[in-house]
Amino acid sequence: MYKKNTLKNGLRIITVPMKNTKAVTILVEVGTGSKYETKEINGLSHFLEHMLFKGTKKRPSSLEITETIDRIGGINNAFTGKDSTGFWAKSDAKHLDLILDWVSDIFLNSKLEEKEIKKEKGVIIEEMNMCLDTPISYIGDLWEKLIYGDQPAGWLIIGEKENILNFKRIDFLNYLKNHYSAKNTIICVAGNTTSEIAEEKIKKYFSNINTQNPKAKLKVIEKQEKPQILIHFKKTDQTHLHLGVRGYNLFHPQRFAQMILATILGGFMSSRLFISIREKKGFAYYVSTVADINADTGYLVTRAGVDNNKIEEVIKLILKEYQSLKNKKIEKSELKKAKENLKGTLILSLESSDSQASFYTDQELLTNKILTPEEQFKRIDAVTIEDVKKVAKNIFKSENLNLAVIGPFKDKEKFNKLLKI
Repeated sequence: MYKKNTLKNGLRIITVPMKNTKAVTILVEVGTGSKYETKEINGLSHFLEHMLFKGTKKRPSSLEITETIDRIGGINNAFTGKDSTGFWAKSDAKHLDLILDWVSDIFLNSKLEEKEIKKEKGVIIEEMNMCLDTPISYIGDLWEKLIYGDQPAGWLIIGEKENILNFKRIDFLNYLKNHYSAKNTIICVAGNTTSEIAEEKIKKYFSNINTQNPKAKLKVIEKQEKPQILIHFKKTDQTHLHLGVRGYNLFHPQRFAQMILATILGGFMSSRLFISIREKKGFAYYVSTVADINADTGYLVTRAGVDNNKIEEVIKLILKEYQSLKNKKIEKSELKKAKENLKGTLILSLESSDSQASFYTDQELLTNKILTPEEQFKRIDAVTIEDVKKVAKNIFKSENLNLAVIGPFKDKEKFNKLLKI
């Protein structure tokens, strides 16, 4: 069972003791990301994540940073999203002190040297080029650009090349000061330890964390009156598409019904769209539907990579299933299968200490509330056929449709004619 404690400075500590593992994970997650940026500093959240691995006073070089974890056979990584940025390390539980010292050191004491910033600009640009050259990845960025437009929620997390090349050390220092604070940070230790030991060690290693109030993000503006299309022309052998609708956020009472709806459509290999597009027609290798649910935004989207000549047929098949869920009866067996799939997937995903840390920390950071797996199961089980159909009727509307495409196409008109439910 997890335990949560909030210190006087606002820092939240979550501990998740696990008896069935010899490993331990520490995750430090901050409530800031690309949604907290302005146009001028878009990409800075992600760039800063890189820079915290470039050296501290105690470990002056990136080599010494990485060797600390390599010497004990541990693993570590970091991530930047639109709402959060995180740093984590995982090792044999006997090295808890070492990984706490390591994570706190890079989090609190990074030097952010100008020469390292200059060097890392090349790394970021190459990461950007890699994303642009990988349609299966880049299509997701285009999808969010399409539905959110020119506001932080629609910008690339990695930023724009011009910004990357112009960032200076003072930009990173200001961002740390304004966005990295005890008041929007959660530190979680999950694995083979006790809550008492973990808490005392966290207090020791993070005693000098910044305590000023962090800056808030702008509210996401959502407005759509007709179907929207974004086409990125690229000479590809396969067309990648995202087709979906705006949906519910983490605070919406029907978010679990939306998850079940997405699962029925394309959540597993016997889902409606996997069968109709891949198994019956052979039009795609990958096809899936997901419900992306965040604190202030949400959407349901079907993703697929298809033969360039089959894209119109695939769009019709996706929309046919959307319409079917609005207008036709959902069988009890199909609802039960989706529920059991969601619950089983969650159980399997929580077998490791790092996944446990993410499960509890993400919820607390985004909603200030944690639902245990058992509580989530109750919410899932409570969803009825009527709930799913209500969600389908509410979100599956012609004016709510969005289509992002990467492939050898320039004309929107032929796609625009298809976007009707």
